Amino acid sequence: MSKLNAWDKVVLSRMVERPTTLDLIERIFTDFIELKGDRNFRDDKAVVGGIGFLEEIPVTVIGIQKGKDLKENIERNFGAPYPEGYRKALRLMKNAEKFNRPVINFINTAGAFCGVGAEERGQGEAIARNLFEMSKLRTPVISIIIGEGGSGGALALAVADRVWMLENSVYSILSPEGFASILWKDGARAKEAAELMKMTADSLFNLGIIDKIIKEPNGGAHNDVDLVAQRIKDELYKELKELIEVDKSNLIRDRYAKFRSFGEFDIL
Repeated sequence: MSKLNAWDKVVLSRMVERPTTLDLIERIFTDFIELKGDRNFRDDKAVVGGIGFLEEIPVTVIGIQKGKDLKENIERNFGAPYPEGYRKALRLMKNAEKFNRPVINFINTAGAFCGVGAEERGQGEAIARNLFEMSKLRTPVISIIIGEGGSGGALALAVADRVWMLENSVYSILSPEGFASILWKDGARAKEAAELMKMTADSLFNLGIIDKIIKEPNGGAHNDVDLVAQRIKDELYKELKELIEVDKSNLIRDRYAKFRSFGEFDIL
């Protein structure tokens, strides 16, 4: 793996040039049809999802979408989903379960949106409902952190049979800036916090939190998106061919055991 430090990877994970969910969908899946709305309030453009094919395997694909410029980031709410985004994701996952399609989630968010409207519409309940429902979803689920994986906003799509990360992505309970502000009352110590938090792919793999690291080209995934997409596709196809053969009861049992096995890690 690369010799970049934790803060270097935080910077890379946040780059606007980094491949987005839609960039990867375009390169990995065929005949993709986007499905919109939560059937309750509205469509949240920070979350995209739909159905398509991974080679011959029909799949449901869901992901958090950031923008490529200021205009698109405003439209996508900078990749910070509202509760209706998580409810849309759950609607698509339950549909996948009904039709026996595996679910593939791409995660790239600093966290769920914490505005007044989101709280009024039940942000906490929407995230908690996803955790509960995903824990017993009767179809294979693979979640991949492709940039930032922040807090419950990321975990709401990451209760999966397999959790993977791109090499220069990060996954944590909150941002290094937030961690430093809480622990030391000094957000300027974010670089120090990033090292302490064990938020990089290699640290989390060593702790057993994630299952696989997908290597990026030198300098980051944005330097060769086609290569990164092909690596993800190859790993997805190989893994799904195995997971779809697992008995559904065993699949749920193993997924539950996986997350219940996480004890308290002494990382400080």
